Amino acid sequence: MAERLTVLFLPHPLGPSMFKPSGDDVVAAIGDRHNLHILDYNQPIAPQFDGVDVVIDHGGSAGTREMADAAAGKVRLWQILGTGFDHFDLDYWRSKNLPVANCPGAFSAVALAECAIMFMLMLARQYPVTQTNLKQGNLYRPVGMELDGLNLGIIGFGASGRELARRAMPFGLRISAIDIRDIGSNEVSEFGLAFAGKPKDLDSVIATSDFLSLHLHLNEETRHIIGARRLRLMKSTAFLINVARGALVDESALIEVLAEGRIAGAGLDVFGQEPPDLDSAIFSLPNVIATPHISGATDGTSRKRAAAAAENVDRIAAGLEPLYLIS
Repeated sequence: MAERLTVLFLPHPLGPSMFKPSGDDVVAAIGDRHNLHILDYNQPIAPQFDGVDVVIDHGGSAGTREMADAAAGKVRLWQILGTGFDHFDLDYWRSKNLPVANCPGAFSAVALAECAIMFMLMLARQYPVTQTNLKQGNLYRPVGMELDGLNLGIIGFGASGRELARRAMPFGLRISAIDIRDIGSNEVSEFGLAFAGKPKDLDSVIATSDFLSLHLHLNEETRHIIGARRLRLMKSTAFLINVARGALVDESALIEVLAEGRIAGAGLDVFGQEPPDLDSAIFSLPNVIATPHISGATDGTSRKRAAAAAENVDRIAAGLEPLYLIS
């Protein structure tokens, strides 16, 4: 018979406004099969970890070293409700022998791909200019671009990169993909790829893309992978899309090429510093469309991640290995 576990949910530290929908979805997914408690940041932290079997951490951003110390030797799994863990002190959790699992890219892939498509359409139709013209009563301008026949470079052909390709095909885009792994012929056919390459081909894909969309994890190898040199490889008519991690791009170099008109524009959901400096020039450039790190924040992503976390709780209760372990 499966155990009835004690689960502690760590809501986002920014407060109650961040509880929906992820908190509600976790509560619904766990149901009454286990004892679920919500961490109270206004109470002493360590005692709240007594008797806890599984911690569910909102995005990995809620966990602190104090919490890891309190969980060590007690907690059987630290479940992150998110994909990336570049902002999570994984080495410290490892030093405490705390198993950690995440929710891999497949759970947010559709949301990220849809946001990338949104940026592409808004940039192609010069959305900021349309709003200015509309308010001034100026009709019929600007003249936008059609996506049909343009080149889309997808850098990182994991879950979100593949979902972007799936959605880009009906628009008639010519799709090139780069990944560290071999992209098989079956994927080339399924996703309508005109080119599939490795990191050695990155510069050539950058140089030929009308839209360059980033779908990479952030690590020491990918940090500033799009720097000044590569930004200058882009066409003057090309757009950069980033729904992955801000530090994949050298932001100061990006501001420079955008301000000089060396590239046509950018759609950015993520930034090198978060929360970003609202006085940054990136937010005053007319050829930038920016959103506040919401590309993965959809009702669908929230439900899928909560279901994955609940499945891992049930697996541990049944004596099974949890899924998606990263440590």
